[in-house]
Amino acid sequence: MTEKMLKFVSLEKKMPNKRTAEKRRQDFNEIYDEFDSERAKAQASRCSQCGIPFCQIHCPVHNNIPDWLMMTAAGRLEEAYEVSQATNNFPEICGRICPQDRLCEGSCVIEKGFSSVTIGAVEKYITDTAWENGWVKPTVPPVERAQSVGIIGAGPGGLAAADQLRKSGYQVHVYDRYDRAGGLMIYGIPGFKLEKEVVERRARLLTDSGVTFHLNFEVGRDATLAELRARHDAIVIATGVYKSRDITVPGSGLGGIVPALEYLTASNRKGLGDNVPAFEDGTLNAAGKNVVVIGGGDTAMDCVRTAVRQGAKSVKCLYRRDRKNMPGSLREVVNAEEEGVEFVWLSAPKAFLGDGVVAGVRTIDMHLGIPDSTGRQVPVEIEGSDRDIPCDLVIKALGFDAEDIPTLFDEPALEVTRWGTISVDFETAMTNLEGVFAIGDIVRGASLVVWAIRDGRDAAASIHQYLASKAAVEQQVLAS
Repeated sequence: MTEKMLKFVSLEKKMPNKRTAEKRRQDFNEIYDEFDSERAKAQASRCSQCGIPFCQIHCPVHNNIPDWLMMTAAGRLEEAYEVSQATNNFPEICGRICPQDRLCEGSCVIEKGFSSVTIGAVEKYITDTAWENGWVKPTVPPVERAQSVGIIGAGPGGLAAADQLRKSGYQVHVYDRYDRAGGLMIYGIPGFKLEKEVVERRARLLTDSGVTFHLNFEVGRDATLAELRARHDAIVIATGVYKSRDITVPGSGLGGIVPALEYLTASNRKGLGDNVPAFEDGTLNAAGKNVVVIGGGDTAMDCVRTAVRQGAKSVKCLYRRDRKNMPGSLREVVNAEEEGVEFVWLSAPKAFLGDGVVAGVRTIDMHLGIPDSTGRQVPVEIEGSDRDIPCDLVIKALGFDAEDIPTLFDEPALEVTRWGTISVDFETAMTNLEGVFAIGDIVRGASLVVWAIRDGRDAAASIHQYLASKAAVEQQVLAS
């Protein structure tokens, strides 16, 4: 098979065909077409099969990327899928939403001068093909275990842990406060990046595998953490972080200034066919409005591109640093610019203007000063550079912090860090409470879906070891 590889010297990097910006603006469908089999084989054949695969090293779940690229180039797609899903519970999701330009593709050794291998699009193609051909099947564990695990949160970390634990034969129950499984994948990420059926079919697969979902279930309201601990042999807290960071400048209490997650959730619910009063009355709808989004991460990119599709009159993104220092995916910035979004770099809000309802943002220009302790240059205001930007809707995409989980779960003994994230033993993912584990954003802070998957897989292995030891001790006690 190796003779089919190393074609990067003769083949250019090609992504799947991208729909025109004008067509993309009209709907929430994914912007890339599917690879056809020949183009997927050709792009996979560009891999250099290097001895030290930096793409694999810099992938949080350490996908065996060179192996499944080689199998794709050889047309052995079912084997490519088996290798792909061996390290990743949701490869078709990561293929769509991972920032490959910052992870695997950004670490590709042929990147300099030849452009990196098209890894994400091939990963998506492999798993979509697997679904089409019926290769993705429900889990049938080799043994059924009596022990049960309760997972709080049906986001990527919780679902990955549920999948792994079910493969080991545990009775898995997933509790989530929302009416659909998927967490931010279903309500936070727009359909043009991740169509909802892709998430929903994974949830159905887990149900078919024997995972029990308890939706519209709020821990602290429907049961305390202590009560869930009494029901299960182990607990996983995988709630994510949902508390939106705020901005404290004059006028921040005006109407028409909304948090990003509320805005995106309303849009996604509308797309799923739900009745969303705040969307219908225009509160969380950008149609016909001049929109300003504050922030520079992937959530900000989701907001600006959603506003375009809702029919906004204009969309501007304010970010206090420059393009080079933006935390979001540069690929998303390009997509947004193509769709008509205007980026106002090195600009920060000083005040919101209006009488009851926002009518504008007063901004000030910034320049990047000396680096701070993290190595990033600190934005510094340029005196006298104030200017006003008219707007009807401001969306705050400033990141997320942890909710007060000990209070919400009625468990004051649960230890948290000074940032409000749950404190764990990083070798085992266990909290200070016996048999209670925590993973994902509620431990590491707002991060990527792929890191949540990694945490869920690692925690499942740790829980398996914990429950096996617990069972062995119980058997010894019974025997004596």
